[in-house]
Amino acid sequence: MRDPKTQMFAEACAMLKQAEQLHRQFFGPSGGASNACWEPPVDILETEDRMTVITALPGVHPEAVRAEIEGTTLIVTGVRPIPVRERGANIVRLEIPYGRFERRIAISSRLRLIEQKLENGCLRLIFSKAG
Repeated sequence: MRDPKTQMFAEACAMLKQAEQLHRQFFGPSGGASNACWEPPVDILETEDRMTVITALPGVHPEAVRAEIEGTTLIVTGVRPIPVRERGANIVRLEIPYGRFERRIAISSRLRLIEQKLENGCLRLIFSKAG
């Protein structure tokens, strides 16, 4: 019979390990040799003739975002600066990732970008599929 304290400790350690993995997934550097601090989440929607990539970038200015295609990889990069603190204010909690970001997404080489806009905190890239 297992000791309840030992079981609770083992469960707590497992939860901490899972939390660290999630933290690295969302705030750790993306694949490649970049100096990115975090990866924004993306949604990809596809129809027969189009593909839409939506990247969550709340608080990022349009001038601070770059999207380019290298071969079969879509690369979205940019910077979300840390907000200016009020004089004498201390940071109590900082959960939103700041700094340089990069997201690499494998795509078909036969896509052509037809629309790009940053609105409501999301970068929407619409590609047409070449036949």
